[in-house]
Amino acid sequence: MTDLKKNTPTTSNLWQTEDIRAMQLSMRWRTPIAILRSIVMLGLDALMLYGSWTIADRIGIVTSGSHLALTTAPIVAITIGTLAASGFYGTDDKLHRFAKLFKALTLAQVVILIAAFFYQPGLWWVSRLVFIIAWLLNFVSIGLARFLFDSVNIQLRKHYPIFKQSIVLVGHPEDIEKVRKLLDRSQQFRIDSTIDLSVWDIHTQLEQMIARIRARKVSEVFICSQQLIDNQIILFWNLKAAGIHLRMVPTDLQLPQRSAEIKMIEEIPTVRFKSLPIFGISFWLKRIFDLTASSILLIVLSPLLITIAIVVNKTSSGSIFYKQDRVGLKGHRFKVWKFRTMVANANELQQALEAQNEVKGGVLFKIKEDPRITKVGKFLRKYSLDELPQLFNVLQGQMSLVGPRPLAIRDYELSIQNTEQFTHDRFLRYEVLPGVTGLWQVKGRASTDSEEIFYWDMVYILQWSLALDVKILLATIKVVLLREGSY
Repeated sequence: MTDLKKNTPTTSNLWQTEDIRAMQLSMRWRTPIAILRSIVMLGLDALMLYGSWTIADRIGIVTSGSHLALTTAPIVAITIGTLAASGFYGTDDKLHRFAKLFKALTLAQVVILIAAFFYQPGLWWVSRLVFIIAWLLNFVSIGLARFLFDSVNIQLRKHYPIFKQSIVLVGHPEDIEKVRKLLDRSQQFRIDSTIDLSVWDIHTQLEQMIARIRARKVSEVFICSQQLIDNQIILFWNLKAAGIHLRMVPTDLQLPQRSAEIKMIEEIPTVRFKSLPIFGISFWLKRIFDLTASSILLIVLSPLLITIAIVVNKTSSGSIFYKQDRVGLKGHRFKVWKFRTMVANANELQQALEAQNEVKGGVLFKIKEDPRITKVGKFLRKYSLDELPQLFNVLQGQMSLVGPRPLAIRDYELSIQNTEQFTHDRFLRYEVLPGVTGLWQVKGRASTDSEEIFYWDMVYILQWSLALDVKILLATIKVVLLREGSY
């Protein structure tokens, strides 16, 4: 990554703005990697659509005289076109968003119905059963394929930066640093260079700045200090003419926000955030899900729970279960259940080990080679089997399957020592039920920075949905099996 200094060579055709009718303009911002990604997604969707309609044709009953095989290609073309018009072949991550995907596929089915009516007026093109089965299979297969594709894509970006989108950051150094930290978490973008607005005069050097951005051949520009740019429309117009996307990043927002949409009031663009989750009906939907899932898990895992209890009892002295006071919803204390993984006097020994705490900020207590852990305890912790008794906490309504981890009393008291920071930031952790697992466990489980832990807690609270809970539970299984970040 480099800073774009004033002595960088400029292009000779600085203000030769592209003709807006140029066909190649809309594709210029796409890097070869972005083009390849879109092609792969398009091919994957086409394959899933063809397979779904073929399976539906075999399962359902095709009406007499129909030839579905001859019309599969138009069906796929219509659906792909609808997905493209809905923005499903862009560069953003999480293009499998299920609600948006369901709407797009439903629209495609309506278009197919209309086309079928004009193709064979008065006749059902295929049986209703085939049509409904194909509709459901399209949603399931494309949603699953895109989820897996995005997961693979994220892993590729972690190990090979060439797969990240190249961008330029424009703003004041402090704002650029804030955005840099946010982007480091996303793994989606690679910061090619920065433009420091404390060095550049945006009023007199806008032309040179745009020329240097164009010379970098990046896909997008992120404006980190929007308040310093008066002539934003000129910047936007010239970047778009160069085939470069523009994003405004509100660095003043300290917490991750809810999903938002742009709404126009007359000629004024406004950003409207969706209502906060986990309230009212949403809370009870989450609670019903917790009760159902935890009951099923306890029944299925009962042989394993009994086996672990016997092994813990036989291999070390002390009780089978370890119960510790934790802070939960609204700051109320409760006893969390775990299989005992430490020696009987572990709490007394902790004070002598405080100096070895590896968590930055000291809010949590973690040591990789903790001498208090028993041999069986090491195995149970490695695969998080010691956490299974917390399913009983879920049944009692003290915890949820997914949520911020409940802090021990020692950790809670340390977290609120700075009252001002606690009031404005961290209190939201105690406005929801704590969880057996959470977003931190699957995103930053190996992190020893307490600020990182609180960040992922806030992301979960403000972005909650049942779909996110299911995703975190599935990701937890992967993290546990691969032993990622386990102590």
